Amino acid sequence: MTDLSILAERPRIAPMPRARVFNAYLQEMRAECLRYLRNPGFMLPTLLFPTVFYLMFGVFLARPGSEAGRYLLAAYGTFGVMAPGLFGFGVSLAMERENGLLTLKRAMPMPQYAYLVGKMVMAMGVAAGVLTLLVLLAVFVAHVPVTGAQIAALYLSNVPGVLPFCALGLLLGTLVKGQGAPAVINMLYLPMAFLSGLWFPVTSLPKAMQSIAPALPSFHLNALALDAVDIVQVNPWPHIAILAAFTVGVLWLAARRLRKVG
Repeated sequence: MTDLSILAERPRIAPMPRARVFNAYLQEMRAECLRYLRNPGFMLPTLLFPTVFYLMFGVFLARPGSEAGRYLLAAYGTFGVMAPGLFGFGVSLAMERENGLLTLKRAMPMPQYAYLVGKMVMAMGVAAGVLTLLVLLAVFVAHVPVTGAQIAALYLSNVPGVLPFCALGLLLGTLVKGQGAPAVINMLYLPMAFLSGLWFPVTSLPKAMQSIAPALPSFHLNALALDAVDIVQVNPWPHIAILAAFTVGVLWLAARRLRKVG
């Protein structure tokens, strides 16, 4: 018979104090942000790709003072915040799985979700940076008639709006290998932007393509962005509910997949 007294005498591992848990999350956030700021291969395309597109179509081609300027600010804002989630999670996770960094992080005495939260904060920070560049171009170069309240509403919708794409990037990072991840994500990123009406209104697409748009998170985020700058008026809650459900569902799938392949 097992001597239960021996088990009772074993020392219990004390839970990590809350202050240390909080500090661990802060350190992981700081490390992720610094790692990506020091990676020009990630930062430059993420910041410049939507900016160059907006310069070409929103600044040089849109008439000053027209609604097209605000439409394109919202649309390219959505286009810009998709990239930090898709590439910041998808490509990096695929590479970290291959080079063993993910295994190392799992072995470290850190809170379970610190890795995920750190990457999400990084993605939101980069999304805010992309949006800031676009707003500066819109206000000071294109002279888009946009108010402070509209700009604040655009930040409120688009910066947290990176989270569904973080979830999608996380799932993709569990499905593809590191070297192939950028190509696979680009094959999803650009068609998703096209079908969601980020370059021109969805109503100008063929009927079959229009039916695809409501299934895409970028379509719902763009609806919120257009509402923020008063191009359209929508009830935001259905779009928020769909984005939240998409984020939770895809995160759940990614977590299951990560336990198998990680």
